[in-house]
Amino acid sequence: MRVALFATCLVDTVVPQVAMATARLLERLGHEVVVPPGQACCGQMHVNTGYRREAVPIVANHVRAFAGAEAVVSPSGSCVASIHHQQALVLRRAGEDGLAAEAEALAGRTYELSQFLVDVLGVTDVGAYYPHRVTYHPTCHSLRLLRVGDRPLQLLRAVRGLTLVELPAAEQCCGFGGTFSVKNADTSTAMLTDKMANVLSTHAEVCTAGDASCLMHIGGGLSRLRSGTRTVHLAEILASTEDAVTPRQTTEPAVPA
Repeated sequence: MRVALFATCLVDTVVPQVAMATARLLERLGHEVVVPPGQACCGQMHVNTGYRREAVPIVANHVRAFAGAEAVVSPSGSCVASIHHQQALVLRRAGEDGLAAEAEALAGRTYELSQFLVDVLGVTDVGAYYPHRVTYHPTCHSLRLLRVGDRPLQLLRAVRGLTLVELPAAEQCCGFGGTFSVKNADTSTAMLTDKMANVLSTHAEVCTAGDASCLMHIGGGLSRLRSGTRTVHLAEILASTEDAVTPRQTTEPAVPA
């Protein structure tokens, strides 16, 4: 299958190794990966902050960039949720009915990584090897909007060498919420404190999730505590093999060698 990779602006800017891991994984499974050059932001940040009119050209660009793609895969439940639940609505409210119809069709071909692997490819064992104690944080948008359920857990349970430990109160938000963490910093910090306490109670070496934004938030807090617990994106774990280097901490941007 020819798969179009939607990297997302946050991943591309802060943690490009997550997009590269996604591409490596899909190619290892026998699929051709293309990266449409016109892609940029999906418009989620603008819509969630109330700038719906300003989001229209951004959403339109996304729809045009991925027009004709057989399948679009992204390592971000948050952005895929926006594509599924916001883009067509934004365009229709702006009077762009034709483009809204294209957005709806594109949403039907757009998948979060674990959805694509389990539901479309029918794969849970991707041949990964990751000898670490890991706990999984289900991010809000993937859990509540995309309803990915236990798909990431199915994939993690099949990783050789990995010890998966349950995260207490896993479904509680980490407190990031995009601009929520900036506008409501005290509340966000209190929520993060609870999440970090639960992560640390598992004695996991690694906390993983399907959204780099939440991992950036959690990882920043754990780093400030000097806890020794890292955050690593699900895609990086699934892309790991016995002869591959252990992924760097997701909260740190990749630095060229």
